[in-house]
Amino acid sequence: MDKTETREMLTNDISIREDDDGNRTLSGYAVKWEKRSHVLGLYYKFREQFKKGAFLESLNDDDQRFLWSHDKSKVLGRVKNNTLRLKEDDIGLRFELDLPSTSLGNDTYESIKRGDVDGVSFAFRDADDDIYEPEDDLPLRTIKKAKLTEISAVAFPAYPDSEVSARGFDPMKQYDDELKEYREEQAAKIKTLINLGGMK
Repeated sequence: MDKTETREMLTNDISIREDDDGNRTLSGYAVKWEKRSHVLGLYYKFREQFKKGAFLESLNDDDQRFLWSHDKSKVLGRVKNNTLRLKEDDIGLRFELDLPSTSLGNDTYESIKRGDVDGVSFAFRDADDDIYEPEDDLPLRTIKKAKLTEISAVAFPAYPDSEVSARGFDPMKQYDDELKEYREEQAAKIKTLINLGGMK
């Protein structure tokens, strides 16, 4: 099962600059630390936040791409080629992307410059998380560590808080399934012990 998770966020922090030689660079934040998300979850509603350092190991070990709308055939930049630069700072996960001189690069530049595209999305997997369940609010999932796979420019849909803004693998369903399985195992063990006690 593919456990890749995708998050989309509206941001006014994408900046775009062009130098005298016509080189164009996008920059901004894909993630901001400990900023609670909108309501997420297909199966079980929750909110989510990322701890500082969540992607540090992945940034050192992996070769992330910057894509157009999560389309793997539309690559705008890549860490290995230094056309995409990723860095964690005190605010969040910051990116710098050198746009290619291609039709895709030109379209991306114009769409962001005009404001038609003003969203950033990122995909991650293998999350190490904590889940806090307050009595008076939705569960809060805190991602402590994860493998970052890609960042995308997206035409962000205006999701209200009551709708789903997470796609792919649903971590809370897995959490709920594992909790149910654990409780069933414990109940079976207790039943076995009771039966053994009754046989004496």
